[in-house]
Amino acid sequence: MPFIKESFLFRLFRQKEERDKAKQEQQPAEQAEPAASAEPAAQLPEEKEPEQRPALVVDLPKDHSLYKLWNIYSEQTGWQPEPSLVMADDDGTIFEEKEGQAELVRLRIAINSSAKTRVERIRVAQKTEGKPEEGKEAPPPPLPDFDAEPRVFITKSGTSAWVLVYPPVGNGRELDDSLLRQALDAQNVSFGLQDEALKALPKAGDRYFRLILAAKGQRPVNGDDGYVEDEFPRTQERKLKVDEHNHVDYMNIDFIHNVAEGGVICHIFDPTDGTPGRTVQDKAIPAKKGKSPDIPKGTNTKVSEDGKSLVATMAGHVEFSGRDFQVKPVLTIPGNVDFSVGNIDFVGDVRIRGDVCSGFTVKASGTINVDGVVEASTIEAGKDLILAKGVQGNGQAVIRAQRNVFAKYLENSSIYARVNLETECLINCEVYCGGGVSVKSGHKSIIGGKVSAGHEVNAGVVGSRVGNQTEIMLGGSPCDAFDYEELDREIEELEQLIVRTERQPDSPDKAGRLLKLQIQLAESRQKLQAAHEERREQELENGIEEQPSTICRFRTDTVYPGTILTMGDQIHRFTEKLSPCHASLLEGEIHFNIT
Repeated sequence: MPFIKESFLFRLFRQKEERDKAKQEQQPAEQAEPAASAEPAAQLPEEKEPEQRPALVVDLPKDHSLYKLWNIYSEQTGWQPEPSLVMADDDGTIFEEKEGQAELVRLRIAINSSAKTRVERIRVAQKTEGKPEEGKEAPPPPLPDFDAEPRVFITKSGTSAWVLVYPPVGNGRELDDSLLRQALDAQNVSFGLQDEALKALPKAGDRYFRLILAAKGQRPVNGDDGYVEDEFPRTQERKLKVDEHNHVDYMNIDFIHNVAEGGVICHIFDPTDGTPGRTVQDKAIPAKKGKSPDIPKGTNTKVSEDGKSLVATMAGHVEFSGRDFQVKPVLTIPGNVDFSVGNIDFVGDVRIRGDVCSGFTVKASGTINVDGVVEASTIEAGKDLILAKGVQGNGQAVIRAQRNVFAKYLENSSIYARVNLETECLINCEVYCGGGVSVKSGHKSIIGGKVSAGHEVNAGVVGSRVGNQTEIMLGGSPCDAFDYEELDREIEELEQLIVRTERQPDSPDKAGRLLKLQIQLAESRQKLQAAHEERREQELENGIEEQPSTICRFRTDTVYPGTILTMGDQIHRFTEKLSPCHASLLEGEIHFNIT
């Protein structure tokens, strides 16, 4: 039997009440009112509007056994309201839709059986009253005396029990508390009894042919399913950043998701056990435990020891493959680093298949490989930096590597190599190299600019025929000196910016900007102090063995006038072409070995 919509049910009952009222007004006074000796009718607690809860209605044909019982009772007592077989409670939580449909079928079968059985008992009892005298018309058989009969129906889940009371027949006993309790006890209904409704039922005017909720158990509350809460997005969205002045930074597109080794990729929440229920027969109903979540464990990830999170087994870029999270140690850019990609700041290695366009920045904690040309941009590698086609810096490119720099050529750029630098050509560059600079293949020329190396410069040609000034400086720690200069310059700029900010009129953003600048200044000062204290440790970590300052070498096949060689405190200016030229610093003086 399908569900009846709430709005339709409301109209159905309202129309039924109106019909019942009209019928009652048409009945004689002695039939419309109960006998004087009868107890006054009492009403059950008022129910809420039908539309506030789902209701199940059992529709029966007029020739059904239940209607035969109703006709017998009506003929015996006068007009009675029609049967109302509605299963509903006040809070509307009795049945889910599929369960309700199944319960309607079970209830209809039970009513068919119980009503038919009672009708058959009445007929059998009437036949045994005796035969009429011979020659006389048989009078109508008298009704037997049957007490009111409460029938208890327990739902399949055991979470509710319903009472349907058949009225007494003849001089049978009316419904009372004792009959109700006997029927409930016979079915072992003892939990969740609806005491108020049961107490009011024997005195209710419509106590017969009506379904009453006699007991309501506790449904089990199944456990919640486990779930995963991600720390990284599963869809690749490139977002533009907006600063405090509402300016959009088109070079910083947030599409790289760095994670450190051991970093949390997503949090794992376990399923819950749920809360057991209770049947109306006071039996436990087990609750289902929630389902365990699907953990998106992919390459270079693992579940933490406590099982509460998915973590990275190595530093890299987090990507979601469609089924799981993966940590990639190498970030590959298939094309150019331009406005479609934005600036890059990655924990791991970076491979760029195209060019690095002017104005953009590429930073990585590992090695950076660039297959194309580097324009006026900034490249910073935590390990090696490999530039397959070189750099056209236009006086603005900054190239930094904490280990080695390998480049096809370097032009109009600032170069920082903590260990060694190898290239085919250096043109008008400012170089800081902690180890040696080697320009021994291809054009193998150093033309213009300034090259500072800790130990050695080895090149094919230094300077040019037209006398470009080219400075070669050997000895000391050029990278440390450069770091100190950069930090000093950064500190000075921050101090000046703080002073200018303090002079600005007060505004909601001023305090935030000022605090941010002060934090940056404190960090820069701390870095400068740490750089001085850890200079020796950094050199050993990067593979540079500190050598006596007196051992410096300058080797070249040809050196042109205009070249200035500085070793320690000694300076030599070349005024003529030498080919070849080997120089070293011995006992504080520059010695040449010209062959």
